[in-house]
Parts: sequence; structure tokens; C-alpha cells
Amino acid sequence: MALSLVHSTLFSKTSQLFLHTKFGFTHFSSSLPFSSSALPSNSKAWRRPVVSVLELGGVKIARDDVLRDDPTNNVPDTIFSKLGLQLHRRDQHPLGILKNAIYDYFDTNYSNKFDKFDDLCPLVSVKQNFDDVLVPADHVSRSYNDTYYVDSQTVLRCHTSAHQAELLRKGHTHFLVTGDVYRRDSIDSTHYPVFHQMEGFRVFSPDEWEASGLDGTSFAAEDLKKCLEGLAKHLFGPVEMRWVDTYFPFTNPSFELEIYFKEKWLEVLGCGVTEQEILKRNGKLNNVAWAFGLGLERLAMVLFDIPDIRLFWSNDERFTSQFSKGQLGIKFKPFSKYPPCYKDMSFWINESFTENNLCEVVRGIAGDLVEEVRLIDNFTNKKGMTSHCYRIAYRSMERSLTDEEINDLQMSVREQVQSKLNVVLR
Repeated sequence: MALSLVHSTLFSKTSQLFLHTKFGFTHFSSSLPFSSSALPSNSKAWRRPVVSVLELGGVKIARDDVLRDDPTNNVPDTIFSKLGLQLHRRDQHPLGILKNAIYDYFDTNYSNKFDKFDDLCPLVSVKQNFDDVLVPADHVSRSYNDTYYVDSQTVLRCHTSAHQAELLRKGHTHFLVTGDVYRRDSIDSTHYPVFHQMEGFRVFSPDEWEASGLDGTSFAAEDLKKCLEGLAKHLFGPVEMRWVDTYFPFTNPSFELEIYFKEKWLEVLGCGVTEQEILKRNGKLNNVAWAFGLGLERLAMVLFDIPDIRLFWSNDERFTSQFSKGQLGIKFKPFSKYPPCYKDMSFWINESFTENNLCEVVRGIAGDLVEEVRLIDNFTNKKGMTSHCYRIAYRSMERSLTDEEINDLQMSVREQVQSKLNVVLR
């Protein structure tokens, strides 16, 4: 589960269909669904990639394991380059500092009961990513527009919940899973195609709730809320909190926790009592469980005052030197005031056009030099043709961009948008 402003995990409101900040899905755009049941007849069976450990503690995955010569593959080089970096395992990085602070809370309050996993391979099967967490076969989240497919049966995980079933089958009853997750998404200061999530899961046996006088579901929900209220106080201090009832397909009942922070209500995480079907499928026939999910970037941006999600990937010492192991909530001091440069681009779209595809093309050319891609105008003429005008903001977090550099980028973007998306420039 993660958080809604930056990236929600699987938990989220139904009106926004799985925001990235709860258990694992972002708000998916209304593209045509891609169902695993509609795969080509010659689809290859999913194969586990070869993984070896790096000194950094990450995972090293061969390029051929990800950028395959497969008609269903939509993973670009820019995404492959992020595999194995694992920012959440760096103790002096804001994401690592936050992860360790959450670990401290669980270790202190639950006597080291929770098993911790933060190096699980991000290449997972379609079954792990969708089926095991009860995502319907025709759900839009399975679309090529929203998910990075390695082949028809393998994806880059959209959420850390992809490991839930496997851990349950292996006998784990209390666990925290942290990892990098991948989603095709829009471009702005709070969205990035790679981000990090943590999921928590706890299983109860009948003897734990029978003495309480509560049924299993009520007992788990009460325990869940107590746990997460304590976590919020641990991270944010003595803040006002409220619970909001919501819907997720894999928990019932389902909740969102909000805190009153800096004079506004902030959604912190999504959670709920796990659907019995998930437990039964994984050998937990007489148990109940709770689960929660949160987005590390979402919380870190608030706790450290980090204004742009791209900064988490910066190697600039002016950024990295500001943070120290164990120092939660050090306020980031901006080191650049470089102005943005705006370029507009208008074109006639076709029926297959999606904004996520546009953003993939722009990112593939400009990388982290693109700050935002925003639709500023659209209209349909008398012939039924629809035009979109997008404003692209270019800005480096570390240096000034030259006019020549920006013009070259924009020219390449225009050429690639026209050729790859089959639109007609205006």
C-alpha cells in the first residue's frame, strides 16, 4: 500500500482505481484492459530471471532478462537502468532513513516478530502481481498502458503485494516487504515511473481473538488501527488522526489513515483486514490477517521537505550530503534555483493515443531533465478530429540548461512523438 499524492499502492478509492500510495497500484488511466487470459497462443511460460547480489545490497539482473525481443515487451532502457539501485537500502538516503525508522517502530513494539524483506527480485509473474491479490482478469491495471511487461507472463512489479502469497505459503505470519516498484505514469513533481513501497502483513490464529470476545475480523481491525496510529505518532509526532472507510478488492473492511499535518489533512496509508480468499489460497484456512501499504517517497517528501520526486535519484553531493543515518525529518535545503523552460506541442491524436505513452516517449529522450508534461488545451473540430496541446517543462535540479540543449531535446521529442505515437503535429 502506498500514498495517494505520490504513488499509492494497491489500497485506494474505487473512484481512482488503486492509487499508488496504498497497497500497490497507481490511479490507472482508462486505457483498454490487457488480460492475461487474452494472451497470444504462443505465449512463453514465465521464467524466473537469473539474479545475483551486488556489493550495494541490490540485485543485478542481466539486460537480456528485462529488455527481451518479445512483442509484448514495453520496458525502455531508462527503466532498466534503475533496476538494482535500491535506494531504500541506503542508510544515509531519505528513503533508507525512513525505512529504518519504520523498522525501529515494529522492532520496539512487536519484539522483533516481523520478518523483513527488502531485496526481493522486482521481476514477477503476472499471477504474482495480479491474480494472487485478486485483481480481476479484465481490470485496467493489467494494461500495457500502465504496467511494464517483460513478456506476456512477466512484469516489473507494480506493488510489493506481489510477494504476499509466496511469503504466506513459506510460513511467514508477520512480515514487512520493502522494494522498488514500477508503473507507467504521468510526469510531474510527485510522480515517477520507479518508486518505493512498504507493505506490512500480520496473521492471527483463533486463540488470539477468541479470548477478546470479538470476532476475528473485528479483532484484526482493532489491532490494525492501534498499530498504525502508533506508527503515525512515531513518524510525525502527536498529530490529530482520522480513519476513513474505503474499498479495496483484497481487504474487507478497508480503511485509509489521515493525519492533520501542516494545517491540512494528509493521507498516510491504506489498509484493511485481508480477504479470506487470499488466506485460504495460501494455506491459512482458520486465520484472519491485516495488511497495510505505504509509499516511501510520499512520506519522505513530507518529512524531509523534498519538493520534487526526481531528487531522490540525484547523486549530487549538495543533495546526498544533507542526510545522515538515523536522522529522520532533517529538512532539505534547496541548492538550486534554476528556472524552468516551457515548450508547447500540439497534435491531432488517434484512438490509440494515451498520455502515459506520450510521457514514456518524452522521458526516453529527456530523462530527468523533464519536470512536467501537462495538457493545457484540447478541442474537437467539425470533422471529429481531436487536438491536444501539451506544455513540457524542462528543468535540471543541478544546473542551468542552454537554449540550444532544450531546443534539441524538443525537436527530438516532436520527431519521436510523431513517429512512435502516429499522431499528426500541428
